[in-house]
Amino acid sequence: MKTILISTIAFAALAASPLQAQKGSNVAARLASATQVVQEIENTPDGGIPDYIVSKANCVAVIPSVKKGAFIVGASYGQGVVTCRTHKGWSAPVFIRLAGGSFGFQAGGQATDLVLVSVNQKGFEELLHSKFKIGADAAAAAGPVGRHASASTDILLNAELLSYSRSKGVFAGVDLNGAVVSQNTDDTDAFYGGRASSYQDILGGEVPVPSRARRFVQTVARYFQATH
Repeated sequence: MKTILISTIAFAALAASPLQAQKGSNVAARLASATQVVQEIENTPDGGIPDYIVSKANCVAVIPSVKKGAFIVGASYGQGVVTCRTHKGWSAPVFIRLAGGSFGFQAGGQATDLVLVSVNQKGFEELLHSKFKIGADAAAAAGPVGRHASASTDILLNAELLSYSRSKGVFAGVDLNGAVVSQNTDDTDAFYGGRASSYQDILGGEVPVPSRARRFVQTVARYFQATH
């Protein structure tokens, strides 16, 4: 009986190992893609996120290659990563999902990169919820574009999140109202090697940035610099 029990446990461990490896590979690829998205926005000469928003951003979510649903018209689905500004610098990342909503895909419905920028404490707090709906639980607006665009106090006062899309080199504000953002605790736990700390602790800077995430966090920190 003991032999059967040990064999069963060993089999389960071997079966889980490829799944864990695949999940780790997917998360690593997501971080690399998110890093590339931020780098390409950073290298857009005068079509990036306005400086006044860059300096005030307290959280940044990057969702690479959001795809249009095959069976639901207008639906979308993507997986992304979030980091937040703390008194220690930008935080270690957590992982999220985005689903639903109906927004115009650029480039004829091909995959689109999305960026959500939180510009106040309410936006940060929404990212700590297990799930929230953009436009209902968190006010959102299509973000203005142009590094030297003039400040819009209405946007900063009335929106918790500013949303952007990028497809085939075109970067623009986008309306994501109706989309649902939820925590991806499975990937976050797997990335941190087991039961992770809470989203609040990670995004609050209480967890060191893992080496696998440093390039992403450093890229965000370089682009989203605070002005003094």
